[in-house]
Amino acid sequence: MSSLSSEPYKGARDWYPADMRVRSYVFAVWAKVARSYGYEAYDTPLLEPIDVYTAKSGQELVSEQTYQFVDRGERRVAIRPEMTPSVSRMIAARSQETALPARWYSIAQFMRYERPQRGREREFWQLNCDIFGADGIAAEAEVIGMGRDIMTAFGAKDDMYTIRINNRKIIDFMMAHYLQLDAVQAQLMMKLFDRKNKIPPETFRDQAIDIFGAEQAPAGLRRIAQLLAARSMADLPESIRDSEPVRDIQVLFTYLERAGIKNAMFDITLMRGLDYYTGTVFEFFDTHPENNRSLFGGGRYDGLVGLFGAEPISAVGFAPGLTTTLLFLETHNLLPVLHSTTDIYMIVIGDVARGAVKLASELRGEGVNVELDSTGRKLDKQLKTAVKKAIPYILFVGEEELKSEVYPLKNTVSGDEKKLSVARIVSTIRDRRQHHASDDEFDVNED
Repeated sequence: MSSLSSEPYKGARDWYPADMRVRSYVFAVWAKVARSYGYEAYDTPLLEPIDVYTAKSGQELVSEQTYQFVDRGERRVAIRPEMTPSVSRMIAARSQETALPARWYSIAQFMRYERPQRGREREFWQLNCDIFGADGIAAEAEVIGMGRDIMTAFGAKDDMYTIRINNRKIIDFMMAHYLQLDAVQAQLMMKLFDRKNKIPPETFRDQAIDIFGAEQAPAGLRRIAQLLAARSMADLPESIRDSEPVRDIQVLFTYLERAGIKNAMFDITLMRGLDYYTGTVFEFFDTHPENNRSLFGGGRYDGLVGLFGAEPISAVGFAPGLTTTLLFLETHNLLPVLHSTTDIYMIVIGDVARGAVKLASELRGEGVNVELDSTGRKLDKQLKTAVKKAIPYILFVGEEELKSEVYPLKNTVSGDEKKLSVARIVSTIRDRRQHHASDDEFDVNED
């Protein structure tokens, strides 16, 4: 019998302790910024009825990307591929009791059956932040501001990314009136625009011709060229420039300027692929040439809550992903050095196991995370283990130390060693935590 493979499922990954430290750091930053805006944590089931996604998420997502099956109760269900329909369902279920505007966030796990590639995996983690019951443009400005604050919290500068903004109402007007496409053609053209930067220009042109049809194509291609040449709202064709959605975006840019956001830009080609967006859409883009890609996005989706039998409630949200966040931090060299969540590796010297266990228990009672080496190995092997695990301190415990109640504490990074009492050891660990708060373990949904 052949041995089982040690590789994880394709498109998923194993999270070893060093990887988990990085993941926890990202989650901690996300949660801290979300809470700073008054957002409350929530979660939903990992499985949802497939109908939750068929209504508005888009046929491609449902038919090609969801992991779906019939359960033992003959119900067709899917592993959640996104959070927006689920949170909309939750809001609808308690729409009368929920105080509006409701600001909610989650950090959750999802699965989509896609071709694994750089920045895209089948199993992925996302922060989802949504505000329900806020009708004005200020809601869009708030969530874009949250995105900016998340980037700043990671150490990003304005020139490392841009914020591209459009409006689905402009898109609908552009498709129907300026490009003169019917509903089917418009859907195809929006999906083509959404792929524009991922395919060669010739492919874009040829597929646009197919959508227009031979008779409409020459005039249609000229209009598309005029759209693509627009670098600002002032450059848009007059019929689009004078529309109400353009005025909404102008108001949004005024809000962003007041918030000190200077790297936002209008992008007529930005579509956002999901069908439920109804107004403003936006994406944060990395400007680094080695990672020139969308980082995360969001927008307004006012129609979803009403699909679940409740009165319609407006909504705006966005969802940074873990994978693209890590790529951004690695590309820009912004990942901090992260040590183990264990504070002290306790090395036992001689036959003092009982005393070492008592000391470890005393330290744990003071909130210090202690790993006790009870192997009896040689000293050099115990030291190597502590360093390899990236534990910040080593504590040496022998018969003499237990008698004097003074213990050598060694910093594994600097190599400094001091003899300290238990009280001083505890204060040293607490001081370090104040300077390395993001290294600590935490509950991302803790309130």
